[in-house]
Amino acid sequence: MKYICIVIIFFIVSTAYAQTIELTVNGIQTSKAYIYSLQGEKIDLVDSVESTSKDGFIYHFKTAKYHTGFYRITFGTTRWIDFIYEGKNIEIKTDANNILDSLHVDTSGSNRLYYSFIKFNKLYKTKTELLQLILARYPKDDEYYKTTKFTLSQVQQEYLNFINNTSQADPGSFIARYIKSSQLPVFDESLPPDKQLEFLKTHSLDNVDFKDGELTYSDLFTSKTIEYLTYYRNPQLPKELLEKEFIIAIDTILNKAKVNYRVYKQIVEYLIDGFKKFGFENDLNYVIDNYVIKDNLCLDDETEKSIQLMLDQDKILRINSTAPNIMMKDTSGNQIDLGKIKADNILILFYASWCPHCQVMIPKLAEYLKSHKRNNLKVLAISLDTDRNAWINFIRNNKLSWINISDLKGWSGKSASDYFIYATPTMFLLNRDKKIIGKPTTIAGLNKLF
Repeated sequence: MKYICIVIIFFIVSTAYAQTIELTVNGIQTSKAYIYSLQGEKIDLVDSVESTSKDGFIYHFKTAKYHTGFYRITFGTTRWIDFIYEGKNIEIKTDANNILDSLHVDTSGSNRLYYSFIKFNKLYKTKTELLQLILARYPKDDEYYKTTKFTLSQVQQEYLNFINNTSQADPGSFIARYIKSSQLPVFDESLPPDKQLEFLKTHSLDNVDFKDGELTYSDLFTSKTIEYLTYYRNPQLPKELLEKEFIIAIDTILNKAKVNYRVYKQIVEYLIDGFKKFGFENDLNYVIDNYVIKDNLCLDDETEKSIQLMLDQDKILRINSTAPNIMMKDTSGNQIDLGKIKADNILILFYASWCPHCQVMIPKLAEYLKSHKRNNLKVLAISLDTDRNAWINFIRNNKLSWINISDLKGWSGKSASDYFIYATPTMFLLNRDKKIIGKPTTIAGLNKLF
């Protein structure tokens, strides 16, 4: 079988020897791979690795120092292998068609432990969810209930033994600290189902070491943040109430994270990016007002830019101010001029076909406007796509009979700049004089403006 063997040699100037990372991937069909450093959800390109022969790559790290933590080797856009680098040799073998399940670590106890933890976590979660489902529905006096309860207790003990004993042979190592903080919450199997969620809200962060700044070189803090937010997510709540629930989670996480600036900063940036991406504007504003501004956090350039755009939009595009004119082509290539659109009200909508929140909200908005017809209302829908086919397909699939325009320049287009767009979807409601009379963030908010 064809295979590619990647040999990565780390030259650490401050040490007397080099560390090698040898990776064999059976069945891979590529001559190039890329190496990234991981920090939360962010990946930074270290370099590319070109094949030096039909069966291998050799790469030399020429800089003076590489931090301990997670790195990723990617093969194309959908295949990758994460590994922990802490100054020791690594040898990993796997198959391109089933990377995780077929993965075998020949050397490096840390990486062997990491992949064992991933499998253990997955299996533990599957087993406990099924067993708890049985306990929630079975009569307590039934013999099978007792058997299930005993089985659940055994599964929990096995998991805790791995976390507290097997993984802690070297408690000061990066992987031991990572596993200790990454462990899934375990609660007493006798805890009633209606009390379990409250337990998770109260205790699921107990084992996370927010003081350990070195763990920012992993997915620990971002994973724990999204895990904790899910405990406050209730799909039955309207968006406004859901945002209020998230604020409780935000305060809990960030007040714990303040013990280490690096950890605090990483989680704040992650929350800002997530709330911006999914359109939770009230939560976004809350994080910025109560944490970024109040604590004078110095964030990364991209996050700082988003915040500045938000502040500028709020300051310059105020209610009763005149909306900047928009001139752009529609799907047929015709030039559309906002100033020449005649209507009692114009709803300007900035969106993108790839935006998850847009994909959910826009079909609902289209249905709402169709069923709640407004006198002489026109929608000017501005796509921030750069791919024309993606834009056209989104319009067609969602049957958007609006004035659909795009310059296909994404975030760098003139109108996106003029309106200080920092998130999608973003809406502005204008009157016939092109004055801004509202900036709704939801369909319910739009409804209140009429």
